[in-house]
Amino acid sequence: MKARLKTIMITTLLSFSVVAATVYTSCNRDQCKSIVCAYGGVCNNGACNCPSGYEGTNCETISRQKFLGNWSVFEKGSMTEAAQYPVSISEGTKVTEVIIKNFYNYFKTPVNASIIHDTIFIPNQQYEGKVLFGIGYIYTSVTYGQYGAINMEYEIVDTATQAVNDFGYNSILDHSDASAWNK
Repeated sequence: MKARLKTIMITTLLSFSVVAATVYTSCNRDQCKSIVCAYGGVCNNGACNCPSGYEGTNCETISRQKFLGNWSVFEKGSMTEAAQYPVSISEGTKVTEVIIKNFYNYFKTPVNASIIHDTIFIPNQQYEGKVLFGIGYIYTSVTYGQYGAINMEYEIVDTATQAVNDFGYNSILDHSDASAWNK
């Protein structure tokens, strides 16, 4: 009798699981029936999950687009005086990549960076006797409008002297301020 009761309980539990899974899948499909996700996005529970490099309700926006263009940089490093100069950001080869020209008002070689949503990442790289790395956040500014400002935190390390010029990257240690980039 115990074995038969156990078999009935297991069969009932499995049947319930199959019905629940079918109802869940059906509901999930219904939520995604009228949603079209762009650039390879996938609908799940009525919302698009976007691949890296894309965003928006339907993955319709390329994330790096808001970073592209000409920027005015205002900065004072931990080892340098206040400066103002132009930089430009253009598309890289991949949808998540950008190229920054005239970085630090020094580099002749364009600096490579990558974009994830509202963040720009500058990986550790070496050019012209200096090592650089950093991170920045684009935001909407009252003065410069939607996505009109970037708060860029980075460091420049001289390979010959090991001197570090900091722009807010280690602000706790040297009380430096982030570089302000405005469109």
